Amino acid sequence: MSRRFSRAALALWALFFCACLGAAQGMPDSAAIRGILQDRIDNKKQSVGIVVGVVDKNGRQVVGYGKLGQDRGREPDGDTVFEIGSITKAFTAILLQDMVERGEVRLDEPVAKYLPKSVKVPARDGKEITLLHLATHTSALSRLPDNMNPADLNNPYADYTVEQMYDFLSRYSLPREIGAQYEYSNLGAGLLGHVLALKAGTDYESLVKKRIAGPLGMNSTGVKLSPELGARLAQGHNAAGQPASNWDLPTLAGAGALRSTVNDLLRFVAANLGLTKTPLTPVLQKTHATRHDTSIPDVAIGLGWHVLKKHDSEIAWHNGGTGGYRSFLGFDKAKGIGVVVLSNSESDIDDIGLHLLNPK
Repeated sequence: MSRRFSRAALALWALFFCACLGAAQGMPDSAAIRGILQDRIDNKKQSVGIVVGVVDKNGRQVVGYGKLGQDRGREPDGDTVFEIGSITKAFTAILLQDMVERGEVRLDEPVAKYLPKSVKVPARDGKEITLLHLATHTSALSRLPDNMNPADLNNPYADYTVEQMYDFLSRYSLPREIGAQYEYSNLGAGLLGHVLALKAGTDYESLVKKRIAGPLGMNSTGVKLSPELGARLAQGHNAAGQPASNWDLPTLAGAGALRSTVNDLLRFVAANLGLTKTPLTPVLQKTHATRHDTSIPDVAIGLGWHVLKKHDSEIAWHNGGTGGYRSFLGFDKAKGIGVVVLSNSESDIDDIGLHLLNPK
């Protein structure tokens, strides 16, 4: 999660889209998808199991290939549970917009308003960090706090406490003007999820389930693993194909704590595309609007979503990664198609999702 959005990575995304936009688009053939996954797993050895979901106005298809784990031979499917890492940030931004619509918060309110008075949130030149700054990665906060000292490097966020986060905020000096520049921040997204949960008087997972997952029928999406969800969890793996530990993010949950399935995320994508109408539709649509550039040509940031505008097309997307998983979710509203790719390995799978959205 901590290395997901470098400037170089965003530039590669832009270059890829420049080459692909404008190609003919339709529901990808399931046999072709399976061939891509088979090559990735059997030939390139870059994952153990991958599930792809595609949705458009004609319906959905789900294709899985590989195994739940090296010693679990069953093929993953649309109900297999994966860690989705930083795709969680899109959910956090939707929670923010939902609370704005309900009149509970305002985008331009300082984050300090919702934290204990003892916390001295850094400011600069008389300007305060707002909720909008956190959602658009323009807060000038660092990617991660410098006081993370995990007892277990294989689960690096697990023992980072709220008190440590408050201590970091109270002594941190911002390196530049607030709102001036995009810099991807797990800390900022985690802080946003934290303050929204505080405002709602609940925890982050309960807020996601009540405001997003419940209304959209996403019954396999959450932070904690019930026995039933745990039985469907794919084993994560590192790049060498060895089992990897699951990650826990109790304090920075809004940055990457969610687990989900392809079937659930296809419901989420369909709602964002407007293929299904829900009470959340106006909220979802407002999160897609761009708010700030990212200093990368044609790539902007909305509320939680990265948005590429090129050749009269607009693609909203997010990806994610934890110690043993990679995820991609993207959709093109003009073409009316969305793609979800979940993998139980730390090797990147973004190119699969991009290819399915924009085949050459």
